Amino acid sequence: MTTLSSLALPAMTAIDPELDNGWLTLWFNRPDNRNALSDELTGDLRRALEAVRDNRAVRGITLRGRGGVFCAGGDLKSFRSMTSGAASRDGVVQMSRDGGGLMTLVNSMPQVTVAVIEGAAMAGGFGLACCCDVVICAADARFAMTETMIGLSPAQISPFVLQKLGYATGRRLMLTAGRFTGADAQALGFADFVGTDSASLAAIEAGIRADVLKCAPGAIADTKALILALPGLSGPERTEAAAHNFTDRMFSAEGREGVASFVEKRKPVWAQGAAVKETMQDG
Repeated sequence: MTTLSSLALPAMTAIDPELDNGWLTLWFNRPDNRNALSDELTGDLRRALEAVRDNRAVRGITLRGRGGVFCAGGDLKSFRSMTSGAASRDGVVQMSRDGGGLMTLVNSMPQVTVAVIEGAAMAGGFGLACCCDVVICAADARFAMTETMIGLSPAQISPFVLQKLGYATGRRLMLTAGRFTGADAQALGFADFVGTDSASLAAIEAGIRADVLKCAPGAIADTKALILALPGLSGPERTEAAAHNFTDRMFSAEGREGVASFVEKRKPVWAQGAAVKETMQDG
């Protein structure tokens, strides 16, 4: 049985982890500043993801915010300190690089990643959600990339915004700081599912979890790696990469088990787990 303690997660102060039947939820827990991307929160998130990246007992990861808000974006109090002389140019460049590294980490996690959004996902918080495989949001949630409104650029999130929304829509929304709600999010290509309240969001997420838990974790990891690699390959390279990816899967333990389970008309071993739920204990 996989438990939170067996995951060897790092000590965290800005994120609360919850494990349920192999599914890890990372709750952003700084509602006092609307779960802004402070050094504390981003550091916790990076360390948590790195700790479980290679653990196939973790079948999926949900990012969610306490206090009824997903994430307000960058920590503007920290930004003000930087613009007032508290940081050098090199220091800001490194801070931005680190932010891009976190987005890349979320985007490339071998597990299925889900963003469940209530309240708002602004600027960097919106970009973080764009890095996830599945986005579920409340109809009254609010979204905008507000960087240009305060004289900044949505620099590190831009590749992931374009990946999620497509070039034309992403370009327009980044340049105009255009606002939209969860009710519009599906038509814009951002949200995969829209709920009306907490109960409907939970039901949608439960359906996603059930689908993922039917799938082999290694197969998901290899499929995701192929998906991320394909845009940078030529036509012949794509064919070759896909051939090797498929062959590796065919000869893997999961591939043999999956084919055998189908022929024998039974569930494969990865679809037979028992449910267990834990939350991190205080202290």
